Amino acid sequence: MNQQTSSPREGTSAFERGITAYIITLAVIVAALLIINHVFLINARIPSSSMENTIMIGDRVIGNRLAYTSHDPERYDIVIFRYPDDRRTYFIKRIIGLPGETVRIKDGKVYIDDSSTPLDDSFCPETPTGDFGPYTVPAGHYFMLGDNRNHSNDSRYWVHSFVPRDDILAKAAVRYWPLTKAGPVG
Repeated sequence: MNQQTSSPREGTSAFERGITAYIITLAVIVAALLIINHVFLINARIPSSSMENTIMIGDRVIGNRLAYTSHDPERYDIVIFRYPDDRRTYFIKRIIGLPGETVRIKDGKVYIDDSSTPLDDSFCPETPTGDFGPYTVPAGHYFMLGDNRNHSNDSRYWVHSFVPRDDILAKAAVRYWPLTKAGPVG
């Protein structure tokens, strides 16, 4: 008695097995990328000049979504957040005013809580101008300015001037494009 057993792969060609393996591999890669992009990192392309010369138009930046799991955002952090006037849109700006502070801009210089000493603005590409405020930052919110202050749509001009803590998605971490300027942001 010669008994033949059939294998589970009998009837499928090497080509079909190869396609199945390819599809499974592709699905695993796509799932891993989605998890990484929605849990750990955020990928941003810079569309405007508001953060020049720190970040230029067309630069690509990776933000760390886990940066604020153990501490709150700090002044001067560059963050990616939901634009308060259209939460479907992401912006990238520098945190200037912290919860509970009063921000006043006089002759382009930023003052916090009636201090006589302005904040450092050495990252601005040109001397900022204008008088704005005072703005009292509500609890759990932040006041944002672009580094290119004379050409930035930021907290000074928004209908909803402050960014809620929950709408800060990531801290800008690394510029990866263009390759000639790859490295830490800020």
